[in-house]
Amino acid sequence: MLSRRSLWLAYATAGYNLVEGVVALAAGAAASSSALVGFGLDSFVEVSSAGVLIWQFRSPVPEARERLALRLIGLSFFALAAWVTVDAGRSLLAGGDAGASPVGIGLAVASLIVMPLLVRAKRRTGRELGSATVMADSTQTMLCTYLSAVLLAGLVLNALWGWSWADPVAALVIAGVAVKEGLAAWRGEHCDDCAPAGAPAGAGCADGCCAGPEAPAAEA
Repeated sequence: MLSRRSLWLAYATAGYNLVEGVVALAAGAAASSSALVGFGLDSFVEVSSAGVLIWQFRSPVPEARERLALRLIGLSFFALAAWVTVDAGRSLLAGGDAGASPVGIGLAVASLIVMPLLVRAKRRTGRELGSATVMADSTQTMLCTYLSAVLLAGLVLNALWGWSWADPVAALVIAGVAVKEGLAAWRGEHCDDCAPAGAPAGAGCADGCCAGPEAPAAEA
């Protein structure tokens, strides 16, 4: 039941982000907004993270794919950070010439409503299931929430006062957070947050994904 819920959450995330990405790219092209174009491409990074989760939980034994899935999600964090850094740097160097985009503002507001709901559902499911992959995917979705807030602030400030530098500066901070979370996913550190409900402190994941080569052997 929990695995099926994880799958449906992944499908919902992928579906929403596909629509979000297409709308953002179209609005970004219309307004010459690098922030909107970057946000649209970020949506497709989020789709890749959801795809990893779907790949894992369609397996009869999803725990066997846990570590590889975590590393794939880690790579998606790195891809997100790389794109946001390049796009923000390019926007800063260009001085910013984007026009106002009411569609982009509406999209950012919609994402700020939808994304936190997905994050909450994923984290609850991840803890109940004891899955580091679901927890890492929820963090990916949370980063997209932050990027939505950054996008909204940048678009509003640009529309009202012409502060085109505001959102690429904030986006660089988000890129730094994405690198940090990517490293945590790659190392399996999301296990610290995904002990099943009712488990003792420090129990880690139910599937033992935190167990490394130096982990103590289980008592007989």
